[in-house]
Amino acid sequence: MTISTTTQHDPIPVTPPLPRIIQGGMGVAISDWRLAKAVSSIGQLGVVSGTGIDNLIVRRLQDGDPEGHVRRALAHFPDQERAQKAIQDYFLEGGRTPGQAYKRVPLPTLTRQDPAWGLAILGAFVEVWLAREGHDHPVGLNLLTKLQLHTMPAMYGAMLAGVDTVIMGAGIPREVPGALDAFSQGQPYTFRVDVKGDGPPTAPLTLDPADYGFGGVALRRPNFYPIISSHVLAGVLTRKSTGSIQGFIIEGPTAGGHNAPPRGQVAYDESGQPIYTERDVADLSEMRKIGLPFWLAGGSGSPEALQAALAEGATGIQVGTLFAYCAESGMRDDTKARTLDAIREGQASVFTDPLASPTGFPFKVVQLENTLSEPEVYAERMRICDIGYLREFYWAGEGKTGLRCAAEPEADYVRKGGKIEDTVGRKCLCNALMADAGYPQIQKNGQVEQALITSGDDVIKLSTWKRGYTAQDVVKYLLGE
Repeated sequence: MTISTTTQHDPIPVTPPLPRIIQGGMGVAISDWRLAKAVSSIGQLGVVSGTGIDNLIVRRLQDGDPEGHVRRALAHFPDQERAQKAIQDYFLEGGRTPGQAYKRVPLPTLTRQDPAWGLAILGAFVEVWLAREGHDHPVGLNLLTKLQLHTMPAMYGAMLAGVDTVIMGAGIPREVPGALDAFSQGQPYTFRVDVKGDGPPTAPLTLDPADYGFGGVALRRPNFYPIISSHVLAGVLTRKSTGSIQGFIIEGPTAGGHNAPPRGQVAYDESGQPIYTERDVADLSEMRKIGLPFWLAGGSGSPEALQAALAEGATGIQVGTLFAYCAESGMRDDTKARTLDAIREGQASVFTDPLASPTGFPFKVVQLENTLSEPEVYAERMRICDIGYLREFYWAGEGKTGLRCAAEPEADYVRKGGKIEDTVGRKCLCNALMADAGYPQIQKNGQVEQALITSGDDVIKLSTWKRGYTAQDVVKYLLGE
């Protein structure tokens, strides 16, 4: 088999100018290739989400890939045997029949990663390739540190497509720089994944490019921008990461998705939301001392916020919420319209839910009718863990590991050594976020997975934005144009 990593997009400038605006990496597929392409094409940093990328590619194929974008990108994957097998296994001409469930990707484990990893490599390649098609500007990839079992293949697939920057939050991504270094030389890398219970606190997990036909193949090493909430963490990562870091994104507690927990003893307001204090605000004077570029995120979606960030020495801002509801985002059109209508009518708000995420991190949830934010909709849903991105490793005895999720059926979680109280209020973010992007699973009992919308506190500002605004409108607004 002949391997080539040259694409129609090469070459890329070695040192492109740093962007003023980084588009947020909202998953699953809200920050899809269309949105990233739109933002990158006008000179800012468009970012694709790598979360759920294995299931995303197979669901697009099962929906018939109606415009042929997935298959067009796969035609440029350097291992055509693997690419064509994915099409053969999952593509349905004309899409699924009404009521037909999606064929699932088998859940990976510590000792058995394929076919999930192979599909994640393909999926990330497709997403970045499409985002880069037709222009020479940089494109970024966003991943979640908490998805330890799924990080490396998505990152590697994106590198095969020439991704410029990797951005990662929801944890402390200390090992990622070393992985980028190794993969850029076609060498294997071993992550240490966290394992709960009686036994060593970590276990090894290795991705070897040679297992996928790319041993020794050199690739361009992307920049790495970890998402942090404090200058203290920035210092730790600068000193103790396994490789170099090129910049930071400093995210405040008003940002959407997962938030860092408050520092110190956590207190809650009368509605049950965690209370953040001055301790949770990064000291920008300390950030300036580190000497690396940084962008401010969370409540930064305005031209005034951009100018304030620049005045503080930041390179610019990262903005998610404004882009999440623009015409090019991957959110379902009807969900997007319904949410915006509720915002305009003053019937939508954002709740920082301390329980929703199985990770234990606070998670921003838009309170909206007919979504899992409603207690009755949540209560009606049959618990199931059939995607499994937020599962955690635990020691299952005899040196073996298992995987569990606090949002799976309560009896299963307890049987695996989990505490019943940790299941209270937990929501299946994997299925809900797939539904947000228009890929809801139909379960065996006929249950159609429902959405759960996450947005930053700035979502209420969208009440004044016209329906159908574009990514270019957002960029022009932020730049004061």
